[in-house]
Amino acid sequence: MGAKRLTPADRMYMGLNYTVLFIFCATALYPFIYFLALSFNDGYDAMKGGIYFFPRVFTLENYAKAFTNPLILNSFYVSVARTVVVTVGSVFLTALLAYALSRKGLPGRKYIVFFFFFTTLFSGGLIPTFILFRQLHILNTFWVLVLPSLYSFFNAIIMKTFFDGIPEALSESARIDGASELSVFARIILPLSMPVLATIALFVGVGVWNDWFTGQFFIQNEKLQPAATFLNKMISEASFQSMTSGNSGSSIQNMTETQMELRGVTPEALRMTFVIIITTPIICVYPFLQKYFVKGVLVGSLKE
Repeated sequence: MGAKRLTPADRMYMGLNYTVLFIFCATALYPFIYFLALSFNDGYDAMKGGIYFFPRVFTLENYAKAFTNPLILNSFYVSVARTVVVTVGSVFLTALLAYALSRKGLPGRKYIVFFFFFTTLFSGGLIPTFILFRQLHILNTFWVLVLPSLYSFFNAIIMKTFFDGIPEALSESARIDGASELSVFARIILPLSMPVLATIALFVGVGVWNDWFTGQFFIQNEKLQPAATFLNKMISEASFQSMTSGNSGSSIQNMTETQMELRGVTPEALRMTFVIIITTPIICVYPFLQKYFVKGVLVGSLKE
């Protein structure tokens, strides 16, 4: 049988659909292309404007300056370490919680689920959170970047829903053979749950990588600040300088320590370069997790 011929209405719908999708894709992709062009362009030439898709005066000086600056490199290492530790720890702990909540024989399961859900409706606010972290002695330490990000009830619900869809007969047969609950969890549940595990890992990893708030308010040591916080600090300092100075050539006395170390390229070019640097890892990882991401979200959200 030949392929079904499209009617004029079908062709019009497909043309409109592709046009809308192309516009959305171009809108989402262009800022990255613009930042990429500026990052490879001479900073002082970029101040003239007129750069939209390609660098006008190509240079690698911006990246050379970024990768040789100890503050930028250190913030990048902190972000990588934090993202790896939090992602692995959060996925493992969330899987343990979701597996326990998915067991129908868990005593008081409904009350436990309600307790976790009820606590997500309210927030103590910034000041109580600050006091709590101070009492736990994790302020201005690496652990303040890790411990608060290990738990998410939303992720636990997605994972629990996925676990509920796994046939109970698999676990029961393993228990008959003498397997413990931990063995059932490690050898049966986790291998069958790669889609939802990859989905939660992507949720957590992207969220932690882009988090600037924690490092801004709970970290004073520059050597412990993640890349997103450092980038936000650079943007804030540049905005403050532009408000307090009538021209771009601000005096050395008014420059901060960070800006003193970044002389040689324009702050705007360096910010564009840093945006590309911290965005590239997520762009590289996402294509490998996309197939698990789509399947995990659909199954974890809809399966009964």
